[in-house]
Amino acid sequence: MGQAPVTDGPGGTVEPVVDRVGLTHLAYGFMASKALFAALGIDLFSRLSAGECTLPELAASTGVAAHRLATLLHALAGVGLVVVDEGRYANAPAAERHLVRGAPGDLGDYFRLQVAQQVYPALLHLDAGLAGTGAAFATWSGLLADPGEARLFTEAQHTGSLGPARKLADLLALAGPCSVLDVGGGSGAFSYALCARDPGVRATVLDLPAVVDVAREHRERAGLTDRVALLPADAVRDPWPGGQDVVLMSYLLSALGDAEIDVVLARAHACLRPGGLLVVHDFVLHDDAPGPAPAALWFLQYLASTPDAVSFSGATLARRLRGHGFAPRRPEVLIPEITKVIVSSTVVPTCR
Repeated sequence: MGQAPVTDGPGGTVEPVVDRVGLTHLAYGFMASKALFAALGIDLFSRLSAGECTLPELAASTGVAAHRLATLLHALAGVGLVVVDEGRYANAPAAERHLVRGAPGDLGDYFRLQVAQQVYPALLHLDAGLAGTGAAFATWSGLLADPGEARLFTEAQHTGSLGPARKLADLLALAGPCSVLDVGGGSGAFSYALCARDPGVRATVLDLPAVVDVAREHRERAGLTDRVALLPADAVRDPWPGGQDVVLMSYLLSALGDAEIDVVLARAHACLRPGGLLVVHDFVLHDDAPGPAPAALWFLQYLASTPDAVSFSGATLARRLRGHGFAPRRPEVLIPEITKVIVSSTVVPTCR
């Protein structure tokens, strides 16, 4: 009897665009993005966190001329990021939670650095990527070989990964002794969360040399130099250390070309002990319905830099995992509407 397919359950309903208003919201969406990025660039939301402010007060604290700042504030109020009452401005609830520097849910640097300065400009090359005639840059590996670009990307991704990393650590509930190979691990945020949850977990973060240089600083701050090793390497071209209990790939497969996905899945199987776990955390589409839109758009943006990148649902990824000798479980949501986790074993789980 064949194995039952692994699916991610029913997808949501996407309402079709039916009028000019809906089209306008889509076409003008980039303007709202730029308003958000501009506000983050002058740290506007942090300034508003201290209390309601008037336009003259904000102009004085930001150094932006009042007439120009007023135009930005009108746009931010129009898209719901700030609220205004009798000439006094304040943060909307989501802005207060996620756009104030140092807040527990702070995503400001992630949006300001990675999305605004790398992803957004790269999307200008989407037409060429779609046609297969060009790309924003030669490869992600090439971009991240530059120390400045690597730092910008890694610092931003670290900010965006802290919450999901803690959630994944709770979901996996690894119990030591357990070795984790974090492939394309960036700053090491996921490895630090796994180690913080159980003292018997030890991790190796494998990433490009310039990225590892940034990860070294975060490892020091996390106080985990004795439990997290750093391995500068290209995941597609360089060897991986063997004998691992767990291989973690977070946001890795979506950033690779189609053939490269097969390379890293084969390497993951080869470096795992019998019964080891492969943990894939990535953008995942619904199996039986359009969307979710955020995940679908993230897949789309990769075409601007990696024309042979592919998108996948839980079911299509599960089939690919089975082809490399893994037994995938049902996908579990990590970041709603954006990412899911698929845990696969080679034989019997050793760390659970």
